Amino acid sequence: MATESPESESDGESAPEPYPAFEAHVKQLTYLNDAGGVLGWDQQVTMPEGGTPARSKQSSALSAVTHEKLTDERVGEWLDALDDTDLSGEQEAVVREVRREHERAVEVPEELVTEISETASNALPVWEEAKAEDDFDAFAPTLERMIELKREYAAAIDPDRDPYEVLFEEYEPYLGLDTAERVLERLRDELVPLIDEIQESDAELADPFDGEYDEDTQEETVRAALDELGYDWEHGRLDTAAHPFSTGTQFDARVTTRFDPADPMGAIGSTIHEFGHATYTQGLPREHYGTPLGQSRDLTVHESQSRLWENHVGRSRPFWDRFADTVNDGLGMDASPREFYEAANQIYPDNLIRVEADELTYHMHIILRFEIERDLISGDLDVEEVPGVWNDKMEEYLGVRPETDSEGCLQDIHWTHGSLGYFPTYSLGSVLAAQLYASADEAIEDLDGKVRAGEYDPLHEWLTENVHRHGCRYETDDLVAEATGEGFTADYFLDYATGKFGDLYDL
Repeated sequence: MATESPESESDGESAPEPYPAFEAHVKQLTYLNDAGGVLGWDQQVTMPEGGTPARSKQSSALSAVTHEKLTDERVGEWLDALDDTDLSGEQEAVVREVRREHERAVEVPEELVTEISETASNALPVWEEAKAEDDFDAFAPTLERMIELKREYAAAIDPDRDPYEVLFEEYEPYLGLDTAERVLERLRDELVPLIDEIQESDAELADPFDGEYDEDTQEETVRAALDELGYDWEHGRLDTAAHPFSTGTQFDARVTTRFDPADPMGAIGSTIHEFGHATYTQGLPREHYGTPLGQSRDLTVHESQSRLWENHVGRSRPFWDRFADTVNDGLGMDASPREFYEAANQIYPDNLIRVEADELTYHMHIILRFEIERDLISGDLDVEEVPGVWNDKMEEYLGVRPETDSEGCLQDIHWTHGSLGYFPTYSLGSVLAAQLYASADEAIEDLDGKVRAGEYDPLHEWLTENVHRHGCRYETDDLVAEATGEGFTADYFLDYATGKFGDLYDL
């Protein structure tokens, strides 16, 4: 990991005019965006319940300022001038990324950006109360307004394109919605038969957890997991939140988790998942903080890092061969590594909650959300119809029907944020995680043995070398090719899933 200070500059002295002024402007924009991220973290983690009215105004004011800075006419002038200059590869990448954001932003009225931000901030407590009270009707007007605003947003950027495609590009600008649709369709076609085989299997996997485990004890255990994996506490922290998330910069990458007294494995898995996000963020080059070279490569790649650590490490037998003793000691248990490994890989088609879903049925949860939000944006689905359609799709895809909206369409925070188009990146990230891990396994001698011995430095170093250090230098598909030597493909994930669960369930 780089050790340069945030004040370090790129090679501004040798950069052609007007690159230094352009870069300084971009850095100020980044700092403002990151300040907004801290406000968002605070609202979800530590802010008192009554703070929302002020926080919504603060967040909308920051959004207005950052939008104004991104759409500043000087940015367009600089970009035009830099078209005719001799830029380095890194400078070209910065220009490319800023141009993409600038060209989208200039089409969106500042008033709309401010209203979306304020609506999202005000929506959080409305959603939290609606979820707690199992009252979708209380949240519906807020969701309906957010849908309207996001349609306006997409239409402002490009009124002639599918609005959902425009929104999807906010989170994954380079792989394309057609790729997402193709991957999701393939996962549905190939995972559903595998899940059916598992349900028909006579194999019974162990579940050594019995009774309830207090929050303090679980927190000690997940902190031990973060220590085990190499979380950089000097540049991060652990807190609890209603919906686990990670946020920050390479200097301050925070994780959150949540605890269920009856499900310590859920807390371990979600914490390792957020660790994957945070270790990517912490691994970004510090000398480039403030420009796209010091920022993560969008959500497919970000999610690949969380799913890689959660699934390919945290749900692996080598991990549990080592970490079983820590959990036994921390939770007062006496289970074998094999029992923990089986518990971590149970398939629960009747599970209703996405963040508690197993590794296979998880993708049915994603497909369901993708289909619903796509229809909401297109106008083919009314907000009032969401609970019924949600429940019907759960029954169709997983054979289970939520009894409450809290367990159904109110469970996720994403629509509260206005993050429509986000969900497909979860499955795209899982697919990429398998592809990256396969390449790392080929490059690192006896990777399983190193995980079993708690030697994670080689994996951290491989990921930093091949993914983290590049920031946004490459577009997504080019980054995948640089890291793995081939294009983005679902083959590795499907081979991995078939092999692993075939062995576990004697298929």
